[in-house]
Amino acid sequence: MLKANDNNFIKKSNTLYLEEYLCPEIREVIVTIPKDIKSSIEEIRLRVNKPLMIYANNHDFFITRKGEISSSENQNNYIVSKKNIDNCIQFISDYSIYSVEEELKRGYITIQGGHRVGIVGRVVLENGDIRIMKEFTGLNYRVAREKIGISSKIIKYLLNEKKEFLNTLIVSPPQCGKTTLLRDIIRNLSNGMPDLKLKGLKIGLVDERSEIGAAYRGIIQNDLGLRTDVLDGCPKAKGMIMLIRAMSPEIIATDEIGRIDDAFAIHEALLAGIKLITTVHGNSLEDILQKKVIGDLVKDSVFQRIIILSNKKGVGTIEKIIDGDTFKNLLYCPIVNKVV
Repeated sequence: MLKANDNNFIKKSNTLYLEEYLCPEIREVIVTIPKDIKSSIEEIRLRVNKPLMIYANNHDFFITRKGEISSSENQNNYIVSKKNIDNCIQFISDYSIYSVEEELKRGYITIQGGHRVGIVGRVVLENGDIRIMKEFTGLNYRVAREKIGISSKIIKYLLNEKKEFLNTLIVSPPQCGKTTLLRDIIRNLSNGMPDLKLKGLKIGLVDERSEIGAAYRGIIQNDLGLRTDVLDGCPKAKGMIMLIRAMSPEIIATDEIGRIDDAFAIHEALLAGIKLITTVHGNSLEDILQKKVIGDLVKDSVFQRIIILSNKKGVGTIEKIIDGDTFKNLLYCPIVNKVV
Protein backbone atom coordinates (compact mmCIF):
# COMPACT_ATOMS: atom_id res chain seq x y z
CA MET A 1 0.00 0.00 0.00
CA LEU A 2 1.21 3.51 -0.74
CA LYS A 3 2.70 5.40 2.16
CA ALA A 4 1.36 8.83 3.10
CA ASN A 5 3.62 11.81 2.56
CA ASP A 6 3.54 15.58 2.96
CA ASN A 7 2.03 16.10 -0.51
CA ASN A 8 -1.19 14.29 0.32
CA PHE A 9 -4.18 16.58 0.26
CA ILE A 10 -7.19 15.05 2.04
CA LYS A 11 -6.33 14.37 5.65
CA LYS A 12 -8.32 13.00 8.55
CA SER A 13 -6.72 13.56 11.94
CA ASN A 14 -4.82 10.49 13.16
CA THR A 15 -5.80 8.40 10.12
CA LEU A 16 -4.37 7.50 6.77
CA TYR A 17 -4.82 9.69 3.74
CA LEU A 18 -7.45 8.99 1.12
CA GLU A 19 -4.80 8.82 -1.61
CA GLU A 20 -3.54 5.56 -0.15
CA TYR A 21 -6.64 3.92 -1.59
CA LEU A 22 -6.06 5.19 -5.14
CA CYS A 23 -3.89 3.29 -7.59
CA PRO A 24 -0.54 5.03 -8.31
CA GLU A 25 -1.54 6.22 -11.79
CA ILE A 26 -4.68 7.99 -10.58
CA ARG A 27 -2.97 9.30 -7.47
CA GLU A 28 -0.21 10.93 -9.50
CA VAL A 29 -2.83 12.85 -11.47
CA ILE A 30 -4.97 13.85 -8.48
CA VAL A 31 -2.13 15.29 -6.40
CA THR A 32 -1.24 17.76 -9.17
CA ILE A 33 -4.71 19.37 -9.23
CA PRO A 34 -4.61 23.08 -8.26
CA LYS A 35 -4.66 23.52 -4.49
CA ASP A 36 -7.84 25.62 -4.33
CA ILE A 37 -9.78 22.89 -6.13
CA LYS A 38 -8.21 20.02 -4.19
CA SER A 39 -9.31 21.46 -0.87
CA SER A 40 -12.94 21.48 -2.04
CA ILE A 41 -13.14 18.00 -3.57
CA GLU A 42 -16.26 16.10 -2.53
CA GLU A 43 -16.05 13.17 -4.95
CA ILE A 44 -13.47 11.47 -7.16
CA ARG A 45 -15.18 9.44 -9.87
CA LEU A 46 -13.66 6.63 -11.90
CA ARG A 47 -15.58 4.95 -14.74
CA VAL A 48 -14.08 2.41 -17.13
CA ASN A 49 -13.15 3.99 -20.49
CA LYS A 50 -14.48 7.37 -19.34
CA PRO A 51 -12.67 10.55 -18.30
CA LEU A 52 -11.46 10.88 -14.71
CA MET A 53 -13.74 13.36 -12.93
CA ILE A 54 -14.03 15.17 -9.63
CA TYR A 55 -16.93 17.02 -8.04
CA ALA A 56 -15.98 20.23 -6.22
CA ASN A 57 -17.57 23.62 -5.54
CA ASN A 58 -20.91 22.34 -6.91
CA HIS A 59 -19.35 21.55 -10.31
CA ASP A 60 -18.08 18.52 -12.22
CA PHE A 61 -14.52 18.80 -13.52
CA PHE A 62 -12.62 16.67 -16.02
CA ILE A 63 -8.96 15.98 -15.20
CA THR A 64 -6.08 15.76 -17.68
CA ARG A 65 -2.99 13.58 -17.28
CA LYS A 66 -1.16 16.67 -16.02
CA GLY A 67 -3.75 17.38 -13.35
CA GLU A 68 -5.28 20.30 -15.21
CA ILE A 69 -9.02 20.77 -14.82
CA SER A 70 -11.72 21.55 -17.36
CA SER A 71 -15.48 21.90 -17.20
CA SER A 72 -15.81 20.13 -20.56
CA GLU A 73 -14.48 16.93 -22.09
CA ASN A 74 -11.41 17.19 -24.33
CA GLN A 75 -8.75 14.97 -25.89
CA ASN A 76 -6.29 15.56 -23.03
CA ASN A 77 -8.55 14.06 -20.36
CA TYR A 78 -7.20 11.15 -18.35
CA ILE A 79 -9.19 8.09 -19.46
CA VAL A 80 -9.77 5.55 -16.71
CA SER A 81 -8.88 1.97 -17.65
CA LYS A 82 -10.25 -1.32 -16.33
CA LYS A 83 -6.80 -1.94 -14.88
CA ASN A 84 -7.02 1.35 -12.94
CA ILE A 85 -10.31 0.23 -11.41
CA ASP A 86 -9.01 -3.24 -10.54
CA ASN A 87 -5.86 -1.83 -8.97
CA CYS A 88 -7.89 0.62 -6.87
CA ILE A 89 -10.05 -2.28 -5.68
CA GLN A 90 -6.90 -4.03 -4.48
CA PHE A 91 -5.93 -1.01 -2.38
CA ILE A 92 -9.47 -0.53 -1.05
CA SER A 93 -9.78 -4.20 -0.02
CA ASP A 94 -6.21 -4.41 1.30
CA TYR A 95 -5.55 -7.07 -1.35
CA SER A 96 -8.31 -9.35 -0.06
CA ILE A 97 -11.55 -8.98 -2.00
CA TYR A 98 -13.09 -11.76 0.10
CA SER A 99 -12.68 -9.69 3.26
CA VAL A 100 -15.04 -7.02 1.93
CA GLU A 101 -17.68 -9.23 0.30
CA GLU A 102 -20.41 -8.19 2.74
CA GLU A 103 -19.69 -4.49 2.17
CA LEU A 104 -19.71 -5.04 -1.59
CA LYS A 105 -23.24 -6.40 -1.30
CA ARG A 106 -24.22 -2.96 0.03
CA GLY A 107 -22.41 -1.24 -2.84
CA TYR A 108 -19.77 0.66 -0.88
CA ILE A 109 -16.76 0.26 1.39
CA THR A 110 -15.81 2.61 4.23
CA ILE A 111 -12.07 3.20 4.33
CA GLN A 112 -9.86 4.60 7.05
CA GLY A 113 -10.53 8.24 7.74
CA GLY A 114 -14.26 7.77 7.25
CA HIS A 115 -14.06 8.19 3.49
CA ARG A 116 -16.46 6.03 1.54
CA VAL A 117 -16.01 4.33 -1.83
CA GLY A 118 -19.14 3.55 -3.85
CA ILE A 119 -18.68 0.60 -6.21
CA VAL A 120 -20.60 -0.58 -9.27
CA GLY A 121 -20.14 -3.64 -11.47
CA ARG A 122 -21.87 -6.91 -12.30
CA VAL A 123 -24.14 -8.19 -9.55
CA VAL A 124 -24.61 -11.94 -9.10
CA LEU A 125 -27.92 -12.98 -7.53
CA GLU A 126 -28.81 -16.07 -5.54
CA ASN A 127 -32.46 -16.74 -4.68
CA GLY A 128 -33.22 -13.10 -5.41
CA ASP A 129 -30.57 -11.77 -3.03
CA ILE A 130 -27.21 -10.25 -3.92
CA ARG A 131 -24.53 -12.92 -3.52
CA ILE A 132 -21.53 -10.98 -4.78
CA MET A 133 -20.44 -8.10 -6.99
CA LYS A 134 -17.64 -8.54 -9.51
CA GLU A 135 -16.32 -7.19 -12.82
CA PHE A 136 -16.12 -3.70 -11.34
CA THR A 137 -16.74 -0.79 -13.71
CA GLY A 138 -16.94 2.32 -11.56
CA LEU A 139 -15.80 3.85 -8.27
CA ASN A 140 -16.94 6.95 -6.41
CA TYR A 141 -14.61 8.14 -3.65
CA ARG A 142 -16.72 10.32 -1.35
CA VAL A 143 -14.52 12.55 0.77
CA ALA A 144 -15.44 12.65 4.46
CA ARG A 145 -14.96 15.93 6.28
CA GLU A 146 -15.95 16.72 9.83
CA LYS A 147 -17.09 20.28 10.37
CA ILE A 148 -16.91 20.82 14.10
CA GLY A 149 -19.24 23.56 15.33
CA ILE A 150 -21.51 24.04 12.32
CA SER A 151 -24.58 23.20 14.42
CA SER A 152 -23.70 25.45 17.36
CA LYS A 153 -25.76 28.38 16.04
CA ILE A 154 -28.95 26.34 15.74
CA ILE A 155 -29.01 24.14 18.85
CA LYS A 156 -30.98 26.82 20.73
CA TYR A 157 -33.81 26.41 18.20
CA LEU A 158 -33.97 22.68 18.98
CA LEU A 159 -34.62 23.13 22.70
CA ASN A 160 -37.73 24.12 24.63
CA GLU A 161 -37.87 26.54 27.57
CA LYS A 162 -36.80 23.75 29.94
CA LYS A 163 -33.72 23.06 27.80
CA GLU A 164 -35.23 19.77 26.68
CA PHE A 165 -34.42 18.54 23.18
CA LEU A 166 -37.25 18.60 20.66
CA ASN A 167 -37.78 15.81 18.10
CA THR A 168 -36.00 17.05 14.99
CA LEU A 169 -36.11 16.16 11.28
CA ILE A 170 -33.47 17.38 8.83
CA VAL A 171 -34.77 17.72 5.25
CA SER A 172 -32.19 18.02 2.50
CA PRO A 173 -31.54 17.34 -1.18
CA PRO A 174 -28.49 15.16 -1.92
CA GLN A 175 -25.06 16.72 -1.27
CA CYS A 176 -26.34 19.61 0.83
CA GLY A 177 -24.63 18.64 4.08
CA LYS A 178 -27.37 16.85 6.03
CA THR A 179 -25.14 14.08 7.37
CA THR A 180 -22.44 16.59 8.30
CA LEU A 181 -24.98 18.70 10.18
CA LEU A 182 -26.55 15.66 11.86
CA ARG A 183 -23.13 14.49 13.02
CA ASP A 184 -22.31 17.83 14.62
CA ILE A 185 -25.72 18.10 16.31
CA ILE A 186 -25.11 14.66 17.83
CA ARG A 187 -21.68 15.77 19.05
CA ASN A 188 -23.02 18.96 20.66
CA LEU A 189 -25.94 17.21 22.35
CA SER A 190 -23.73 14.39 23.57
CA ASN A 191 -21.07 16.69 25.03
CA GLY A 192 -23.51 19.30 26.30
CA MET A 193 -23.31 23.05 25.76
CA PRO A 194 -22.66 25.00 28.98
CA ASP A 195 -23.35 28.35 27.30
CA LEU A 196 -26.91 27.14 26.64
CA LYS A 197 -27.11 25.43 30.05
CA LEU A 198 -27.55 22.16 28.18
CA LYS A 199 -26.22 19.08 29.95
CA GLY A 200 -24.75 16.22 27.95
CA LEU A 201 -27.33 13.69 26.80
CA LYS A 202 -27.08 9.93 26.20
CA ILE A 203 -27.46 9.32 22.48
CA GLY A 204 -27.98 6.03 20.67
CA LEU A 205 -26.99 6.21 17.00
CA VAL A 206 -28.07 3.67 14.40
CA ASP A 207 -25.51 4.18 11.64
CA GLU A 208 -26.84 1.76 9.04
CA ARG A 209 -24.49 2.83 6.24
CA SER A 210 -21.49 3.87 8.36
CA GLU A 211 -21.82 7.45 7.13
CA ILE A 212 -22.21 9.28 10.42
CA GLY A 213 -19.60 7.66 12.64
CA ALA A 214 -17.63 6.31 9.64
CA ALA A 215 -16.57 3.16 11.49
CA TYR A 216 -13.49 1.46 10.08
CA ARG A 217 -12.86 -2.06 11.39
CA GLY A 218 -15.17 -1.29 14.28
CA ILE A 219 -13.52 1.97 15.33
CA ILE A 220 -15.57 5.16 15.02
CA GLN A 221 -13.56 7.70 13.02
CA ASN A 222 -15.64 10.83 13.68
CA ASP A 223 -16.22 12.79 16.89
CA LEU A 224 -19.75 11.94 18.04
CA GLY A 225 -19.38 13.19 21.59
CA LEU A 226 -18.75 11.63 24.99
CA ARG A 227 -22.14 10.00 25.55
CA THR A 228 -22.89 8.45 22.15
CA ASP A 229 -23.32 4.70 21.61
CA VAL A 230 -23.21 3.48 18.01
CA LEU A 231 -24.80 0.50 16.28
CA ASP A 232 -22.82 0.35 13.05
CA GLY A 233 -24.15 -1.34 9.92
CA CYS A 234 -27.45 -2.20 11.60
CA PRO A 235 -30.84 -1.70 9.86
CA LYS A 236 -32.48 1.40 11.31
CA ALA A 237 -35.73 -0.09 12.58
CA LYS A 238 -34.06 -3.08 14.24
CA GLY A 239 -31.32 -0.88 15.64
CA MET A 240 -33.75 1.57 17.22
CA ILE A 241 -35.55 -1.27 19.00
CA MET A 242 -32.22 -2.72 20.20
CA LEU A 243 -31.14 0.65 21.60
CA ILE A 244 -34.47 1.17 23.37
CA ARG A 245 -34.17 -2.21 25.09
CA ALA A 246 -30.48 -2.20 25.91
CA MET A 247 -28.85 1.25 26.11
CA SER A 248 -31.38 3.59 27.79
CA PRO A 249 -30.75 6.48 25.38
CA GLU A 250 -32.29 9.89 25.91
CA ILE A 251 -32.10 10.56 22.16
CA ILE A 252 -32.02 8.16 19.20
CA ALA A 253 -30.35 9.38 16.02
CA THR A 254 -30.55 7.86 12.54
CA ASP A 255 -30.07 8.92 8.94
CA GLU A 256 -32.53 8.75 6.04
CA ILE A 257 -35.77 7.25 7.32
CA GLY A 258 -38.70 6.41 5.08
CA ARG A 259 -39.83 2.81 5.47
CA ILE A 260 -42.93 1.62 7.29
CA ASP A 261 -40.83 -0.33 9.81
CA ASP A 262 -38.89 2.89 10.52
CA ALA A 263 -42.16 4.57 11.48
CA PHE A 264 -43.06 1.67 13.78
CA ALA A 265 -39.70 1.92 15.55
CA ILE A 266 -40.09 5.69 15.89
CA HIS A 267 -43.43 5.24 17.63
CA GLU A 268 -41.85 2.66 19.95
CA ALA A 269 -39.19 5.22 20.87
CA LEU A 270 -41.81 7.88 21.54
CA LEU A 271 -43.75 5.50 23.79
CA ALA A 272 -40.54 4.93 25.74
CA GLY A 273 -40.10 8.68 26.22
CA ILE A 274 -37.06 8.86 23.94
CA LYS A 275 -36.41 11.88 21.72
CA LEU A 276 -35.50 11.59 18.03
CA ILE A 277 -33.31 13.23 15.44
CA THR A 278 -33.21 11.91 11.89
CA THR A 279 -33.04 12.96 8.25
CA VAL A 280 -34.89 12.53 4.99
CA HIS A 281 -34.23 13.42 1.38
CA GLY A 282 -36.43 16.28 0.18
CA ASN A 283 -36.43 19.84 -1.09
CA SER A 284 -39.05 21.47 1.12
CA LEU A 285 -41.75 20.92 3.71
CA GLU A 286 -44.30 20.62 0.90
CA ASP A 287 -42.17 17.94 -0.72
CA ILE A 288 -41.95 15.67 2.31
CA LEU A 289 -45.63 16.09 3.14
CA GLN A 290 -46.32 14.23 -0.11
CA LYS A 291 -44.24 11.23 0.98
CA LYS A 292 -46.39 8.54 2.56
CA VAL A 293 -44.45 7.44 5.65
CA ILE A 294 -42.55 10.59 6.55
CA GLY A 295 -45.47 12.78 5.50
CA ASP A 296 -47.75 11.04 7.98
CA LEU A 297 -45.20 11.47 10.78
CA VAL A 298 -44.90 15.19 10.04
CA LYS A 299 -48.67 15.65 9.85
CA ASP A 300 -48.99 13.92 13.22
CA SER A 301 -46.54 16.48 14.69
CA VAL A 302 -44.04 13.79 15.64
CA PHE A 303 -41.27 16.24 14.78
CA GLN A 304 -41.36 19.52 16.69
CA ARG A 305 -38.55 21.01 14.61
CA ILE A 306 -37.94 20.60 10.87
CA ILE A 307 -34.66 21.87 9.43
CA ILE A 308 -34.61 22.61 5.69
CA LEU A 309 -31.20 22.57 3.98
CA SER A 310 -30.09 23.73 0.53
CA ASN A 311 -26.94 24.76 -1.33
CA LYS A 312 -28.30 28.13 -2.49
CA LYS A 313 -25.64 30.03 -0.57
CA GLY A 314 -23.20 27.17 -0.43
CA VAL A 315 -23.45 23.57 0.74
CA GLY A 316 -25.00 23.41 4.20
CA THR A 317 -27.21 26.49 3.92
CA ILE A 318 -29.92 26.27 6.60
CA GLU A 319 -32.90 27.73 4.77
CA LYS A 320 -35.51 27.28 7.48
CA ILE A 321 -36.10 25.88 10.93
CA ILE A 322 -39.82 25.13 11.04
CA ASP A 323 -42.03 24.67 14.09
CA GLY A 324 -43.56 21.20 13.68
CA ASP A 325 -46.91 22.26 15.14
CA THR A 326 -47.52 25.60 13.41
CA PHE A 327 -45.29 25.07 10.33
CA LYS A 328 -43.93 28.59 10.86
CA ASN A 329 -40.31 29.41 10.04
CA LEU A 330 -38.33 30.38 13.16
CA LEU A 331 -35.47 32.00 11.23
CA TYR A 332 -35.38 35.60 10.04
CA CYS A 333 -32.92 34.68 7.28
CA PRO A 334 -30.97 31.60 6.16
CA ILE A 335 -27.88 30.55 8.11
CA VAL A 336 -24.85 29.95 5.92
CA ASN A 337 -22.48 27.17 6.94
CA LYS A 338 -19.35 26.35 4.98
CA VAL A 339 -19.57 22.56 4.88
CA VAL A 340 -16.92 21.96 2.19
